[in-house]
Amino acid sequence: MQSMEADTSGNSSPTQPKWKKVAHGGMQPGFDDNHTDESFLAGMVMNANVVKRDMLKVMLDSISISQYLCIVTLVVLVWTYTLGSTINENSLLLLDISLLGLGFFVLLLTAEMLSLNLLLCYVLNISFFIAGLYLLSPIYHTLTQSISSDSIWALTTTLIILHLFLHDYSGSMVRAPGTPEPTFTGNISLNASIMASLLIASRLPSRLHVFAIILFSLQVFLFSPLVTYYIKKYSFRLHLFFSFGLMAVTLAFAYRLHRLLFVLLFSLFIFVNMVCPYWLIRIQEYKFEINGPWDEAKLCFNITE
Repeated sequence: MQSMEADTSGNSSPTQPKWKKVAHGGMQPGFDDNHTDESFLAGMVMNANVVKRDMLKVMLDSISISQYLCIVTLVVLVWTYTLGSTINENSLLLLDISLLGLGFFVLLLTAEMLSLNLLLCYVLNISFFIAGLYLLSPIYHTLTQSISSDSIWALTTTLIILHLFLHDYSGSMVRAPGTPEPTFTGNISLNASIMASLLIASRLPSRLHVFAIILFSLQVFLFSPLVTYYIKKYSFRLHLFFSFGLMAVTLAFAYRLHRLLFVLLFSLFIFVNMVCPYWLIRIQEYKFEINGPWDEAKLCFNITE
């Protein structure tokens, strides 16, 4: 009778079967539900999924963020020069045509799956897009007449910050073959940039001004991620060369506009490309992850025909 009783201490008696791990939710007679023995922690793994990061690689990856910061900064500088009448509508139209031609030229050189039919489809869609934008430019010109300029500047600044904060820097917004669907935050970021462009355009003096500045802004915000994606995919060295060249041009224009803006922008590049990667490497030392037999079981099915 004594041999049939379970040991209240939780250890197996000589007449009891040896304890072993069973499937999730299973029970063994003679043992408590929470019973473990010295072999329970044998399967414990420390930091199995922690990625060891290299400082140089993290710094090179962060260049993509600085690259897009330069693109947005150049757009804001063009807005500023246009509002200050430094750039007229003819110069803006020439800039639009140059950017459009340069973008197609880069795609032809770097895109692997870009056929002639697909290129013609792009040209046709862009033609319809430009025609519709030109027809709607009188509406955009009078869109915010009842709103004060101070409210327009504050709202535009907020939308640009929101755009930068929610922008998908991983490149998933690019609708290229094999890339994932655009994220929800990425769509919000894109809509914020378009809205900011419309607010700025509504403060310009003529319909042609409005058309030219909106076309310029939408070309940059919509198509620059596609162009930079293909440049990086084609050659990482070309991506670095393009990024550093873009930083130099952006800093030069910022210096011409105001020296304080130059200092702030240069400090931002240092922070993004050096300080943030250093922080990321350092905090990896404090990452502590434990995996073991207490994790939820993962079912694996081996289906053979």
